[in-house]
Amino acid sequence: MQMKTINYRSLFWIFVLAMSMTSCELVGDIFSAGVYTGIFLVVFVVVIIIVVIARMGKKG
Repeated sequence: MQMKTINYRSLFWIFVLAMSMTSCELVGDIFSAGVYTGIFLVVFVVVIIIVVIARMGKKG
């Protein structure tokens, strides 16, 4: 079984970015990314539902 190697360069940059931001700013950015992701998912699901209903209406 082969072990995965750790990419230390990526870990370094994640650490640098985390330390350069204040905790409140980091939490705010994570929250806003979550909000936009949620909005995108809701719009996507609504569009899928509309497409399914429209296709069912054409068959009938």
